Amino acid sequence: MAWWKAWVEQEGVTVKGSSHFNPDPDAETLYKAMKGIGTNEQAIIDVLTKRSNAQRQQIAKSFKAQFGKDLTETLKSELSGKFERLIVALMYPPYRYEAKELHDAMKGLGTKEGVIIEILASRTKCQLQEIMKAYKEDYESSLEEDIQADTSGYLERILVCLLQGSRDDVRGYVDPGLALQDAQDLYAAGEKISGTDEMKFITILCTRSAPHLMKVFEEYEKIANKSIEESIKSETHGSLEEAMLTVVKCTQNLHSYFAERLYYAMKGAGTCDGTLIRIIVSRCEVDLNLIKYQFNKMYGKTLSSVIMDDTSGDYKNALLNLVGSDP
Repeated sequence: MAWWKAWVEQEGVTVKGSSHFNPDPDAETLYKAMKGIGTNEQAIIDVLTKRSNAQRQQIAKSFKAQFGKDLTETLKSELSGKFERLIVALMYPPYRYEAKELHDAMKGLGTKEGVIIEILASRTKCQLQEIMKAYKEDYESSLEEDIQADTSGYLERILVCLLQGSRDDVRGYVDPGLALQDAQDLYAAGEKISGTDEMKFITILCTRSAPHLMKVFEEYEKIANKSIEESIKSETHGSLEEAMLTVVKCTQNLHSYFAERLYYAMKGAGTCDGTLIRIIVSRCEVDLNLIKYQFNKMYGKTLSSVIMDDTSGDYKNALLNLVGSDP
């Protein structure tokens, strides 16, 4: 399943919310869970991981109306560590959450390019526009200008190009002549010359539709006798290489791309909790079941089994609730 097809597929959703929903008792349950000494973490997990994002927003409104307190701020004061980070992430409306992740990736010393690449390469034009709008509202700043200020060179150019969302032509028509020409242009810009014409790669990868790029990659392999990924790895390096490879992976199979990101977030010593939280929170109402299926297919184990081995306590329980039962 490639990225331009069916963004919200019902079978892909792991968190569907409560069918008999009433925000008032949920808000009361949360208030009681955090009242007085100690916190009932399980009650918080039971409510917030079993409701859709839209339902959580209603719970927050009811919480403020009934108890005169901001729910997210109350959760922050009662919880800590990775569990707090996960629960607070669940409370953000989707586009505001992604805007926050982008903002956090750029603030302070150093830039987490991987986060910016992941979000920009995997979202549609419509989604990117909503993220930019949320970013402007929350941070009174332009996402594009902040990316330009925070990155440089060809990485800056590919990120700004991706932000325009020009790959969204979903008519499905592919001009075989243009696809062949693009494949020849990519070959001429890389393998054929000493050095690389990076802008040619960036322009084709960022402005052509996904069905068109699939055809380009096919033609490229015939001309170069190697895959486009192999050429990108030999012609570029660092964050630019990561950005180009991410565009290729998201074009070929979005669910495999996220499955791979999740796998490497938990592989080896330590866990990249930021990636784990971001993907599970942002995909659980979109296509997490399809990502789970690909994960199982690619690595021969279920996503929940790896989460069980790699995390612990309330954090683990909340993640497993969001991931849902195994396929």
